[in-house]
Amino acid sequence: MTAYIVYWLAAANLTAFALMVLDKQFAEHGARRISEDALLLWAFLGGAPGTYAASRIVRHKTRKQPFATWMMIWLGLDLMLVALWVLGILEPLFASALAIFRVPA
Repeated sequence: MTAYIVYWLAAANLTAFALMVLDKQFAEHGARRISEDALLLWAFLGGAPGTYAASRIVRHKTRKQPFATWMMIWLGLDLMLVALWVLGILEPLFASALAIFRVPA
């Protein structure tokens, strides 16, 4: 299970980073843009560090509000969840939450 989480986070961050870079290129060339909703969705799905890194590296959407605020919210949440997962706190919480919804046999 741990490997799948790492793979997902890597894929989500690479996708989010690539989408931000592409959107910056589209903006510079006057082409059709990637929606902010799509960019924020990838940040929400675990790609917030990639979104943040791309915004700093290519200087894209750093002052755009409320996009920048939501990006920072998802970044903080992602970092908090990863920290809880690494510390081993998240798995028991997740298991107990699933036990509540388990249907008795």
